[in-house]
Amino acid sequence: MRESLSAEWVKLRTVPGTKWLLAGIVVATAALSVIADAATRCPAGGCPVDPAKTSLTGIYLGQAIVVILAATAISGEYGTGMIRVTFTAMPRRTSVLAAKAAVITGLALVAGTIAVAGCVLAGQLILPGHGFTTAHGYGALSLSDGPMLRAAAGSVLYLALIALLSLGGAAIVRDTAVAIGAVLGLLYVAPIVAAVLGNSSTARHLQQIAPMTAGLAIQATTGLRALPIAPWAGLGVLAAWAAGALLAGGVLLRLRDA
Repeated sequence: MRESLSAEWVKLRTVPGTKWLLAGIVVATAALSVIADAATRCPAGGCPVDPAKTSLTGIYLGQAIVVILAATAISGEYGTGMIRVTFTAMPRRTSVLAAKAAVITGLALVAGTIAVAGCVLAGQLILPGHGFTTAHGYGALSLSDGPMLRAAAGSVLYLALIALLSLGGAAIVRDTAVAIGAVLGLLYVAPIVAAVLGNSSTARHLQQIAPMTAGLAIQATTGLRALPIAPWAGLGVLAAWAAGALLAGGVLLRLRDA
């Protein structure tokens, strides 16, 4: 396993696009959060806005780059034919997938931590000037606050799970464009459908099982009783999606020819 980890790390580290995608995760996530913070106002008390979710809005965009990074980690090798070399050198295909998962998860955690730190800092600097103050019933955004720490740490874990879901999906379909399109569709289409359905029970159930709407419940710090699913339970749903994709991908790697 150590050899597999070393090989996967070398491959990802030497691919020119990896560092740009990692930088893109950080920059895109923080930039969208800055825009969201700048556009949000609370001129009086009782604003129906969760400042933690607002400051972490960039996750909606950053996850798309995580999908690209994780999917290309395996589908790119299928596209170039290098996967045959990989499996010749390391015949235990599930070990290869596990090594890829470990390396991709590590990169997603590092990039996610930096990105989320930037989001939180932006919220701390911008939101108080837009009315999110103690006078309006809002405390300062601080990682020493339990709900805020959960939202921030959960967002980092969310990105790591999205990476695993994407890697598993790419192992299943083996095509970069199809894998990225399928995972992005799974993430972004369900919330649109739920919005069209309105406040129906069907929409609520869809939000409870869809990977993005369930997973991002971890960011909520206000109105928890109104959520379709509890924060940690929602992240658990996303973890189940990721585990299922990796399991299916691992099985198909063993059954199909390279």
